[in-house]
Amino acid sequence: MSNKNNWMLPEGIDALLPAEAAQLEVLRRDLLDVFQSWGYEYVIPPMLEYLDVLLSGTGSELELQTFTLTDQISGRMLGIRADMTPQVARMASRYIYNDAPVRLCYLGSVLQARGAKIEKSRSPIQVGAELYGSADIKSDVEIIRLMLEMLAIAGLQRVHLDLGHVGIFRGLTTKVGLTEDQEAELFEVLQRKAADELEVLLTSYKLDATWHQAFSSLINLNGDLSVLEQAKSSLAIGGAQVIDAIDELQQTASMLQRSYPSLPLYFDLAELRCYQYQTGIVFAAYVPGFGSEVARGGRYDNLTGELGDKLPATGFSADIKVLSRLSSLNDVVAQDVILAPNSDDADLQELIRQLRASKKIVLQELPGDHKKPEHTLVITQVDGQWSVSD
Repeated sequence: MSNKNNWMLPEGIDALLPAEAAQLEVLRRDLLDVFQSWGYEYVIPPMLEYLDVLLSGTGSELELQTFTLTDQISGRMLGIRADMTPQVARMASRYIYNDAPVRLCYLGSVLQARGAKIEKSRSPIQVGAELYGSADIKSDVEIIRLMLEMLAIAGLQRVHLDLGHVGIFRGLTTKVGLTEDQEAELFEVLQRKAADELEVLLTSYKLDATWHQAFSSLINLNGDLSVLEQAKSSLAIGGAQVIDAIDELQQTASMLQRSYPSLPLYFDLAELRCYQYQTGIVFAAYVPGFGSEVARGGRYDNLTGELGDKLPATGFSADIKVLSRLSSLNDVVAQDVILAPNSDDADLQELIRQLRASKKIVLQELPGDHKKPEHTLVITQVDGQWSVSD
């Protein structure tokens, strides 16, 4: 390989230069501070684990995103984390939960084999929060409110919220008695909103006209709050599980509207992101001009049962690199850079130490420097005393 390619990175892997890294670091500190103020404790899961443990309960989607390697010590397969949520869920269920709700947050790099559809990044820095131990709808609302707070702190503007509930689709497929394979086929067609394919598929299942109408209407049940009342009529054939799920969405919307009267709410009842392990309300935040969600989450009451003690759970995550890039708060506050001369004088070294201890930036010249580093202030000696001056 020629020298000019020595710094090429794999597709979807990026490096942050000083200005980008500084902006992201400021945001990282701000977000962890706001999580802490809400009572969410910070945890750091490991970068890699035994593959069977890492993927337990998560389904095939995460497996496709996971890089694998062989452990030279045990001979077992290892996986590099592609999503921290299952790891945090295991930590909560096995090591932390003690009959009281547990609130945890996390922030760290993940590595994905395929990457995001829009961003194409395979190395997100994932930030998120999870609430374990409460099945009440208010815990879902708390998590959504914290996500909105995170986006506000990050400087994202004109956010709108997309809400759905996997219990609606799951209730319909259970009621009609579809097999697991049929449910998977139907799920895939609904995600593409392929109406013609849907009709062919439903016909192959030999469902009667009432079920054709219910599943066909699911594709079009998206829009404002009025969609939920339409759904109660169009999907009544699904029974109590479906109606209860719609009621949960209405309650959630009502509570959010009281806190955020100007927040645009959008409902898409065929949106089934992370369907393989989500169990209830799912949500995503969008901003104009960006073709994918900037944060997403939902309820996943069954995942921790695969990992330890079963706990009701809800949470969200985002890529802090995306948040930083889309932020309206683009400028890191510039700090003075103080240039110290090349001298081993004890008094000078003590002044440098004191300045750095007070969070000042001090660069000291090195022997043979051909160009002085960029700076705004200098340390000079006048009458035997070192001091900072313009």
